Amino acid sequence: MKRSLRRALWAGAVMALTVAAVPVTSAFGAGSVTATFASAQDWGTGHEGRVTVANGSSASVSTWRIEFDLPSGTTISSFWDADVTSSGNHYVAVKKSWAGPLAPGASFSWGYNGTGPYRAPLNCTINGASCGGGTPPTTTKPPTTAPPTTAPPTTAPPTTPPPTTPPPTTPPPSGDKKVVGYFAEWGVYGRNYHVKNIATSGSAAKLTHILYAFGNTTGGRCTIGDSYADYDKAYTAADSVDGVADTWDQPLRGSFNQLRKLKKMYPHLKVIWSFGGWTWSGGFTQAAQNPAAFADSCYSLVEDPRWADVFDGIDVDWEYPNACGLSCDSSGPNAFKNVISALRAKFGSSALVTAAITADGSNGGKIDATDYAGAVGNLNWLMPMTYDYFGAFNAQGPTAPHSPLTSYTGIPQQGFNSDAAIQKLKSKGVPASKLLLGIGFYGRGWTGVTQAAPGGTATGAAPGTYEAGIEDYKVLKNTCPATGTIAGTAYAKCGSNWWSYDTPATIGGKMTYAKNQGLGGAFFWELSGDTGNGELIGAIKGGLG
Repeated sequence: MKRSLRRALWAGAVMALTVAAVPVTSAFGAGSVTATFASAQDWGTGHEGRVTVANGSSASVSTWRIEFDLPSGTTISSFWDADVTSSGNHYVAVKKSWAGPLAPGASFSWGYNGTGPYRAPLNCTINGASCGGGTPPTTTKPPTTAPPTTAPPTTAPPTTPPPTTPPPTTPPPSGDKKVVGYFAEWGVYGRNYHVKNIATSGSAAKLTHILYAFGNTTGGRCTIGDSYADYDKAYTAADSVDGVADTWDQPLRGSFNQLRKLKKMYPHLKVIWSFGGWTWSGGFTQAAQNPAAFADSCYSLVEDPRWADVFDGIDVDWEYPNACGLSCDSSGPNAFKNVISALRAKFGSSALVTAAITADGSNGGKIDATDYAGAVGNLNWLMPMTYDYFGAFNAQGPTAPHSPLTSYTGIPQQGFNSDAAIQKLKSKGVPASKLLLGIGFYGRGWTGVTQAAPGGTATGAAPGTYEAGIEDYKVLKNTCPATGTIAGTAYAKCGSNWWSYDTPATIGGKMTYAKNQGLGGAFFWELSGDTGNGELIGAIKGGLG
């Protein structure tokens, strides 16, 4: 079910970050240190806030402390680039130890994810004075001096952070829910999406893991997918994560080196090298004939001394064991389990070993063809690809959401929905905590459609920027805004084109489902489909928080 376009050379520009400034109090006071709160994004059930500390005085400021109250119904669930503690609805944010003095005229920003819609804080002070400059606001609550009830993150910040764009972020996202996103190696070409964009969009602070897609599987071995993009492409200072240009003689360049830099900036991030995918899954059939030899080759490649520090494990994206994808496999129901067992034995207990799998929950479907439950003991988690259920690969329709959360009256195929896949896997003995819910950062669409509601006929695939029938969320939100929802996802008819895709609001609903089901988190395909300020990943992180 995973997208056949994933080997196409995608194109596209990254959208600029827009932040709607919402001053807490009055305008910045002259000659003072001030703090302004802003709503970076708001998806109703959650929001991302951004706080800018500005030094309007004539002297350097060695430290700052912001105290504020949040209105009822609004709480902070995670934060970055400041240490935040709370007592009830009263919050204290203090400067990170690695953040140096704030020079006269300089500013510094930190951010947080919150529950509920964005609402401006109350009773805000910075270093004892009003956040907007001047005297402290009138408040019935004195400044907090007692130890906070919520401890700051335990991840130690670096003592001397590297040069960064944007500022370095050390704390991992709060909680134990995983937020896993794919980075497509070919996105560095026409799409002009690079590792740096993971940082500038704010996504790096929200991710727990990055899946680097894809390595190839050929000749019963793990092999390089695109050597130029992976480790040879030279980056200029402007396009580099840390603003430092590659040199002709350095031992590692390309996206691998950029990922190394990203991990130094965001030490909580883990990177997993994914092998296979829709186009390159055929090699797993031969791999299953000698799993140990396959595992040896994968270990040698992933742990190559040139980039061993970049990767924290391996992901198997076999589409599909003992079933048909681009090609058909008849290795038997134990083949997947045997390959995973060999990989775990070779990589050891400390490495991450994960798998993206079918989400076909139909009776006798692809989940039933393979012993996924037998493999899960050797996996950190499983990612059923709960998207691409329906699309213009059936050119005449019927139109249907490509990532339905649940079944609905008129669904074209029973068992083709996220809940069916999750329940089937759980019924087979896969722990809910080892299942992540899949989200598509793109839509699928048809043309020649006359019916606005799902279930209409079509004449073919709707035009797309890079491939007919598929378009990024960042494009669709403007060109064909959602007008309705069905089965937990959105749809819209624009002219004769009909599209379905997830929005921040529908992602919020899916994250509520994931939490209620006790799932381990969520994953998505893929980073470049999001807006330039990470609107969708913000909804995932906020919804899981």
